[in-house]
Amino acid sequence: MTLMRTVRRLQDQTATADDDGFRRRLLDGLAASIREQGYRNTTIADIVRRARTSRRTFYEYFSSKDACFVALLTAANAEMIERILAAVDPAAPWKAQVRQAIEEWIDCAEAEPAIMLSWIRDVPSLGDTSRRLQRDMTEAFITMIQTLCDTEEWHANGPAPVSRQLTIMLLGGLRELTAITVEDSGRVRDVTEVAVQASIALLAPR
Repeated sequence: MTLMRTVRRLQDQTATADDDGFRRRLLDGLAASIREQGYRNTTIADIVRRARTSRRTFYEYFSSKDACFVALLTAANAEMIERILAAVDPAAPWKAQVRQAIEEWIDCAEAEPAIMLSWIRDVPSLGDTSRRLQRDMTEAFITMIQTLCDTEEWHANGPAPVSRQLTIMLLGGLRELTAITVEDSGRVRDVTEVAVQASIALLAPR
């Protein structure tokens, strides 16, 4: 499965229509509540109040708060993948490409730190639904990294191909570093150099 097909599959899992105003308002309402009080403290009443709609409308689109959360994170992660892909120049030296990808990840995290933290910390508590979501999103990011590392530049000068196991370690470390930084009220941008150098060290040819 190609990377963009993977991204589209993620988007299609929960989307009815991207231009549906009520659905978008509900997702924005949930995002606003997560920023203010976290996902666990958010209720459907909080979502519909911020979306300026009703419970009846909510249940026309989502079966539960968790289903709305899945839709929000699915859309956010698909957008993040697209942004990282767009930020990386495949003709640049491979170490520069690593920096471009990490800097875009950090830009996304800084733009929505509460949503990023909720993805990393809250999703595992959602049961079967979360396990499917977590696996799908992890697979999408693995595919993204392996796609970025499968170019002429990487094959000629960098560590190609990059194994699935190494990709999982890289992604897990980056997620945890991001989460701990946000939890400690730090600036994600301040860990840029550590993240870049650690990623280069992990990916460097042996």
